[in-house]
Amino acid sequence: MDQGQSQIAVMGVTGYAGAELARLLLGHPRLAGTPPLFLGREGSARESLTAIHPQLTGLSKDQLCIEPFSWELLAARWVKVLFLATPHEQSRKWAPEALSRGLRVIDLSGAWRLEDPANRAVYKFSDEGSATAAKTQAASVYGMPELHRDTIAKARLVANPGCYATTVILALKPLVAAGWVDVKRGIICDAKSGVSGAGKEPTAKTHFMYAADNLSAYGLFGHRHTGELLEQLDVAADAITFTPHLLPIPRGILATIYVTFLERHTAGEVEACLRAFYAESPMVRIHAAGQLPQIQHVVRTNFCDLGFQLAPDGRRCIVISCLDNLLKGAAGQAVQNLNVMSGWDETEGLL
Repeated sequence: MDQGQSQIAVMGVTGYAGAELARLLLGHPRLAGTPPLFLGREGSARESLTAIHPQLTGLSKDQLCIEPFSWELLAARWVKVLFLATPHEQSRKWAPEALSRGLRVIDLSGAWRLEDPANRAVYKFSDEGSATAAKTQAASVYGMPELHRDTIAKARLVANPGCYATTVILALKPLVAAGWVDVKRGIICDAKSGVSGAGKEPTAKTHFMYAADNLSAYGLFGHRHTGELLEQLDVAADAITFTPHLLPIPRGILATIYVTFLERHTAGEVEACLRAFYAESPMVRIHAAGQLPQIQHVVRTNFCDLGFQLAPDGRRCIVISCLDNLLKGAAGQAVQNLNVMSGWDETEGLL
């Protein structure tokens, strides 16, 4: 393959997650000498990548540009893997086409994450119920390596999880899978995210005058990531209450999760359960009992940190989960999925 050719392409590089994805791929040891092909809208003007993201200056010896999207360009550059950091409706359109052309796709949007039509309804997809959408959904694998590593390795379409969903699922899955959690008592998830989680497009609620010196709840009983929790944890909708909040910080998520166990357990048993579940998962760090994670310790990393405190009764447990919403919650997890799909070490380009 010529040095000017690429096997990786990224569609949608202007946003926060897209910029982080570009940074990680440009520094990835397996891609040295073959920078990704960065793509803009169909028919758009060619523009300098570093003019939009000056922080990427110097990461490549080439003068990188964002090229107008075309399928012909992808074929000419021998692209084999396409990242879609695009709005979900765009991903609904392009993922099926990419698969039909033999590409493997890692989609950062919510387009293909949900199996249950009832959970997908929150997105109001215009193609819902079509044969193409059904076929594409059947090919999709939920892109959380800690849960689906073997399936991701062979997947043609990987649906990168949502940032809140990643935070909560990683905290709860070991305990729910062990059969310890009394789901009839209900699970409470109180999660708080930095403003970058809302995306780059400004809104009234992400405006500095609204977000600064403020803390606000939103998306109650209707946040798009709720369906991911239900499907990946295999719990009923009335078993979990998820409330997201907007923190006046740029990035990072902290989730405080309240569960009740069916039987009494010791702190040692809880810690052992978490450590055993993630023994082969290098991107999840388990804190000792009583040592609680903080956003400042995970920001700008691809780690998810888990900690807990057990009540004296041995049944009530509070689990704390922290990650960077733009990395483990988006671009970093996408690169982690690329590594798994390519048969590379899961941590390459991420440490």
